[in-house]
Amino acid sequence: MFLQGSMSFAALTLFLLLPTVPYQAHASSRGSLGRNINPPVYGICTSSVIVHGYKCQEHEVTTDDGYILSLQRIPEGRGKGNDSRSRKQPVIIQHGVLVDGMTWLLNPPEQDLPLILADNGFDVWIANTRGTRFSRRHISLDPSSPAFWNWSWDELVSYDLPAIFNYVFSQTGLKINYVGHSLGTLIALASFSEGKLVNQLKSAALLSPIAYLSHMNTALGVIAAKSFVGEVTTLFGLAEFNPKGLPVDAFLKSLCAYPGIDCYDLLTALTGLSKNCCLNFSTVDLFLMNEPQSTSTKNMVHLAQTVRHGVLTKFNYVRPDYNIMHYGEIFPPIYNLSNIPHDLPLFISYGGRDALSDVRDVENLLDNLKFHNEDKRSVQFIEEYAHADYIMGFNAKDLVYNAIVSFFNHQVNT
Repeated sequence: MFLQGSMSFAALTLFLLLPTVPYQAHASSRGSLGRNINPPVYGICTSSVIVHGYKCQEHEVTTDDGYILSLQRIPEGRGKGNDSRSRKQPVIIQHGVLVDGMTWLLNPPEQDLPLILADNGFDVWIANTRGTRFSRRHISLDPSSPAFWNWSWDELVSYDLPAIFNYVFSQTGLKINYVGHSLGTLIALASFSEGKLVNQLKSAALLSPIAYLSHMNTALGVIAAKSFVGEVTTLFGLAEFNPKGLPVDAFLKSLCAYPGIDCYDLLTALTGLSKNCCLNFSTVDLFLMNEPQSTSTKNMVHLAQTVRHGVLTKFNYVRPDYNIMHYGEIFPPIYNLSNIPHDLPLFISYGGRDALSDVRDVENLLDNLKFHNEDKRSVQFIEEYAHADYIMGFNAKDLVYNAIVSFFNHQVNT
């Protein structure tokens, strides 16, 4: 998300008040288990990759629980950035909550991470989470059905990421590098902690990582998170969380009535978006033409639980009998991040002005990784960066993306 990137509640509420237009990809296919298909007229490849002179393929992947996900493949670069490797190292790029893969492609091509990676000799795969505009299909369920939306980020850990990794691995035969932003870091860390994906994974770059959200410091975001767990489930059930829908709009307005919450200056009250140092207005405008995307209400409730309780667990059904039914125990299991293999190469970058991925929460994450092999963990801190700078910052190539390329290249040579 703009704030998304995964974001959190800040992002969520911001989206509710920002003007949007109908879902049509705008630029600066879709795709069993998996297959390459003809691109849709307004797909990401057509609107935002091919127009810049890059090859791009639309693929689709079906998860074990029946969701059909869209993937875009950029198999090579367009110019001198290409190298001579015949089998290019694959990279999966995963967005955050309330946005889709388009958020990586809103700047000029020389500033967009997927295209930078392609020009540096990588085989790039852009993921699109279930429920977003190009991943709103299922083998038997319709998005109009509440059953389609009965999932949280637990299912992204258990189904979406494994399906995408299996498909990319089957297409390339090579271990995979991974880039995640915001929620894309959370689901990766949870997966790695359970031993998922690690046999297919070469390395991972985590931007604005969120595993803990206890110090998220935007007033409206905190209020939204605290309100989500109880009343939202009653208000929305377990269906679609559509930031443009009337029920969500009404919910936001109720939050704005809290004492001390000033919804007039939304960027500040909400996500601290005003703290982003390096966004062009034209990129923000393009962002607003493409986002927000839907997610499930259950997913937002699960994120709210993380804010409220400060512990990374599976979805808490609150009622002990429901938790026992799902997990065989009264309380939901914890994702123990210290179980992440200590020899897994990790690049972690976080910003000093990030109101969502707060420095104290990232330090908590790093403490959980304190036994990680020192030569396998690379940590970057950028004092002036906030959440959206990592995906849309005009100087992200110089400050972050070049470091990711070097990190991935180092893994190729080790």
